[in-house]
Amino acid sequence: MQQTLHTTTITFPEIQLKTRDAHKLRGYFGSLFKDQSPLLHNHLESGESHYRYPLVQYKVTNQTPMLLGINEGAELLTSLFLKVQELQLDGRVYPVYSKNIKNQRWAIGVDSDLHHYRYETLWMGLNQDNHRRYLQTESVQERQEQLKRIAISNILAFYKSFDLLLPKEQRILLNLQVQEKSTRFKDQHMLAFSGGFTTNALLPDFAGLGKSVSRGFGTVKKV
Repeated sequence: MQQTLHTTTITFPEIQLKTRDAHKLRGYFGSLFKDQSPLLHNHLESGESHYRYPLVQYKVTNQTPMLLGINEGAELLTSLFLKVQELQLDGRVYPVYSKNIKNQRWAIGVDSDLHHYRYETLWMGLNQDNHRRYLQTESVQERQEQLKRIAISNILAFYKSFDLLLPKEQRILLNLQVQEKSTRFKDQHMLAFSGGFTTNALLPDFAGLGKSVSRGFGTVKKV
């Protein structure tokens, strides 16, 4: 069983930022176009967070700022593309002299072949509960198995967000190759991971998996 997603990516190749600046992009565009759509900041009109998979995501990969829209988010970014004339981050103005837009369609679901994906940005796979369990597990093999289960559940949650529920006979196979990293998130040190995985699951380039994907974490790309 497979399904098709539509993505739009907008990149600003002449502007260089740090990976951690992705949340500043989210703040800027969410404010600049706040009357256009709640998809840009993933909040309801009441101001509360909208707990669903974000259809607009903000990333910095290889120092290049990027916006990713999926389905309705892709249509929204296409409509706003010509309106982006500059970026304002931390009181600094970055004039936009060039910007690229790319529209693509992707199949998602279980495939008959294996594919390798790399985390272009750090993957935050652990929440408060499984973080504690991870640290209490001394066996390297058991830790890897725990992370593998989480990575598969991330993919299943991504699919479910787009109403793709796999039948029982279609299992996601995954071999995870990651290394522990430390990152700062909301002024706290967090455990995250770099690396990638091989799987029979199909994913769109630059989609985020795991926690805080709207801020750029867990961005995957097929290699």
